Amino acid sequence: MAYEVGDLDATLAAAAGEDAALFVELRQAFVESLATQVDLLKRSRCDGNWQMSALRIKGLAASFHAAPLIALAEQALVAAPGDPVAARQIQNWLSDFSAGSAGAYAEGADPANA
Repeated sequence: MAYEVGDLDATLAAAAGEDAALFVELRQAFVESLATQVDLLKRSRCDGNWQMSALRIKGLAASFHAAPLIALAEQALVAAPGDPVAARQIQNWLSDFSAGSAGAYAEGADPANA
């Protein structure tokens, strides 16, 4: 399942301006931060840890205007702690996003229009 990441790339492009290296660095920082939170979510078994991980993912997504990821985090918030479906959906979103981690700048394109 592919997820739309256009708004996220547009947000990163706006922050990076004309600096392609900064765009790649910001994108990588987002991926690393999200990967950490996804790992914590997948290891959570109690309500508190699960909720905190899902809220951190939602906050990270909101900071970068990643609407599909916000929706997935909201689904995780209402899911049972350790729900493999909720965790897998967020992991899949991260994997899809990471697959393009070189960023549109690497291909010479404008990431806001990618």
